[in-house]
Amino acid sequence: MPASERLGSHIKDAEHALTATKHAVLKPAGLTVPQYAALLQLAENPGIPAAALARACRVTAPTMNTILNNLQQRGLITRTPHPWHRNVLETRLTELGTQVMAEADEGAVRVERGLAAEFTDEERAQLISLLARCSAYLESVRPD
Repeated sequence: MPASERLGSHIKDAEHALTATKHAVLKPAGLTVPQYAALLQLAENPGIPAAALARACRVTAPTMNTILNNLQQRGLITRTPHPWHRNVLETRLTELGTQVMAEADEGAVRVERGLAAEFTDEERAQLISLLARCSAYLESVRPD
């Protein structure tokens, strides 16, 4: 099967273009795409534990710990023990983290809105549906 006929190649090309563009717009805020994803999730889910954050950002737990350590060293997040579960650390944005997140989000939202504008409402809905079908199929055939 030639590469040009493989849907995976086209999906990967689109993902690569999106990631590279987001990387470029996040650079002025000093963030990587995975760091931005973590800050975005933290802004929407204050106190989320690292394991849940890793799942939400689609990275491994060790990768998320590296991301969080880097964000904490920059003073963008705090990690404190959960009041009832001392082995669980709650992660929250600091004031600086909130500012950096807002700056970074402006660029990321511009990219997302520009991408969305390339499609009609019907095309966007169809694309989302088609990508969901791709994901569902791939999840169903993935070996344990």
